[in-house]
Amino acid sequence: MAGESLDFAAKALRENDRDRYLATLVLPAAARPGIAALYAFNADIAAIRERVSGPQPGEIRLQWWNDALTGNGHGAVRQNPLADALLDTVERYGLPIGTLQRLIGARRFDLYDDPMPDLGTFEGYAGETASTLFQLSAMILNDGAPVEPGDAAGHLGVAQAMIGHLRAFGRISAQGRIMLPWSILEANGVTEGEIFAGQQSEGLHAALSQVAELAVGHLSKARAAIAQLPATLRPAFAAIVLLETQLKSWQNNSNVFAVPADDADWRKIARLAWWSLKNR
Repeated sequence: MAGESLDFAAKALRENDRDRYLATLVLPAAARPGIAALYAFNADIAAIRERVSGPQPGEIRLQWWNDALTGNGHGAVRQNPLADALLDTVERYGLPIGTLQRLIGARRFDLYDDPMPDLGTFEGYAGETASTLFQLSAMILNDGAPVEPGDAAGHLGVAQAMIGHLRAFGRISAQGRIMLPWSILEANGVTEGEIFAGQQSEGLHAALSQVAELAVGHLSKARAAIAQLPATLRPAFAAIVLLETQLKSWQNNSNVFAVPADDADWRKIARLAWWSLKNR
């Protein structure tokens, strides 16, 4: 069933997380199915809040994934093609179960409406989610051997989370949620009321611009760390070229509640391919 399940995972990724799917197109063919399965698993748990009626059913779904990884209960777990593809990838490359469990645990935050309290908590959340995906992808490219140090994954994951939440600020705030560090917003005089009402202000622009500058710093550190990696591992980090473009687009967008312009798929593929050629 593994081959069909890996194909299913790739299709699910293409439908549910377009940018990560496009980033897999520049990967070596042998590693692509496993990394796509990893990303598709992430896309599934990242979307749980939008598919359930409240935190409790969301918790149940996250627990299902946790049990699937540990082999507790759910004897028919392999009948789920996405779980089958993930477990096949975990077994083939020896991916650490604990790391994936921490990713699942971090996603519990998504189920509730508590604001992201501060920068340290945000960076921890990004590290357990986005950074983990980069690190495990590099491990797959390394044929299952750990990749140290993890600076490239750490910095790029935080940058990706910051840029993603800047771009989605309007959509997420319309749900009554604050996923960027509340401490930065509060320090600039921003109130929850104005965020949830979609009101722009100098303080809000200043706060989000500070987050954008932090993202610039993480991108710079990620770029330097990627350059120090063996060329065979760099394809795991090709998404940096998309993130750089998306951050610039956000910075040129005057309405922080509006969705910034994004490149067409063919432009993204061209950027990824060119970056990959330069970083061989």
